[in-house]
Amino acid sequence: MERPGGSEAERAEGEPEVKKRRLLCVEFASVANCDPALAQCYLAENDWEMERALNSFFEPPAEDSAAESPPGPAAGPECCVDLTNEETTDSVSSKASTSEGIQQEDGSVFSFITWNVDGLDLNSLQERARGVCSYLTLYSPDVIFLQEVIPPYCSYLKKRASSYEMITGNEEGYFTAIMLKKSRVKFKSQEIIPFPNTKMMRNLLCVYVTKCGGLPSNILDVWEFLGKPKHCQYTWDTQMNSNLGISAACKLRFDRIFFRTAAESGHIVPQSLDLLGLEKLDCGRFPSDHWGLLCNLDVIL
Repeated sequence: MERPGGSEAERAEGEPEVKKRRLLCVEFASVANCDPALAQCYLAENDWEMERALNSFFEPPAEDSAAESPPGPAAGPECCVDLTNEETTDSVSSKASTSEGIQQEDGSVFSFITWNVDGLDLNSLQERARGVCSYLTLYSPDVIFLQEVIPPYCSYLKKRASSYEMITGNEEGYFTAIMLKKSRVKFKSQEIIPFPNTKMMRNLLCVYVTKCGGLPSNILDVWEFLGKPKHCQYTWDTQMNSNLGISAACKLRFDRIFFRTAAESGHIVPQSLDLLGLEKLDCGRFPSDHWGLLCNLDVIL
């Protein structure tokens, strides 16, 4: 049904260029955690080029470069955020959990964590990074998949999680990273597949650690395979997670794990799935605006 007065305005709204710019505003606001109107200003000033606009938004003014970062995500990857100025007595490498030793002995369980750590939000970043590291220490997973990592966060993890080998999808801006426990996973090679049309500096980081032979086409969603457990259905929940200060209640399963078995038979079987980062830190914020996912798989020898 057509709304009254819907003519010219709605036709303009339907124009491809207008739709494209509205989408850019939404994407920019999502990355920068800002109002869409502010996103439009930055995009318009930078000829609607996403990367230029984001760089302009996150790059602090020259005269403020030595000053303390202001509240909010207005400072970005290029600003002076030092996460590594702490003692490393509580590092992941020096606090390996008991489960690590058990896994190394019989190899019957393989575990990994995937987490969007929201490195673009510099509010309480150091304490939030410590919070993420505490989970890595507690569960000592074999592989860690991280999203929205920025260079200072990467440096922090390399220093504190020295028992892991880190492979990154980039060296500037924000990027993905894969961490391999040196005692459990042998690194063979890596590949970065660029996305030519990305407006958000994205690519695909592939790390090859084993030879699986031919792979079939059947790929399953681990959450669905485990019976769609309610306790880990949503990984982005603005009703429970207050980091972004969003008043609207949004519950989404942004973070998913897809699994494909080897050609011969299913020697690795998903066993459990849990959310991480559900508790607020002393700073009053969660480690990230996303919950992390811990997945355990049984290895049938």
